[in-house]
Amino acid sequence: MPAYERFRPKPYHSKISIFWWIKRKPYVLFIIRELTSIFVAIYAIILIIQIHAMAQGPDTWDALMISFSMPGSILLHVVILIFLLFHTFTWFKLAPKAMVLKIGKKRIPGSLIIAGNFIMWILLSAGIAWLVMSA
Repeated sequence: MPAYERFRPKPYHSKISIFWWIKRKPYVLFIIRELTSIFVAIYAIILIIQIHAMAQGPDTWDALMISFSMPGSILLHVVILIFLLFHTFTWFKLAPKAMVLKIGKKRIPGSLIIAGNFIMWILLSAGIAWLVMSA
């Protein structure tokens, strides 16, 4: 064994648990928000399936609606809704950090950006609900 190998110190590797992030609430919320993007993708796939069924005709659409009325499907949609709402709320709270809006040289407060996002969300949801209900 060469002399330089005998005296070379071994690197220190601290042992960190894979769940180190569970000890801090902000990290847990961040991980949950990132995982909710999976449910966003699932719902996007569901919407694509609905569009495809609509393009196939009334029989396919009716069959899809029957499958959506099953208890398991309703439960899945409720779970997806909960995760999507969590994703939306946390994203709206992060919006002021993601985009800086200025009027002249004055920065718009983050609370106004958050409020604007929620107001637009409510208005758009109400508009879509009105369109669906009036048809």
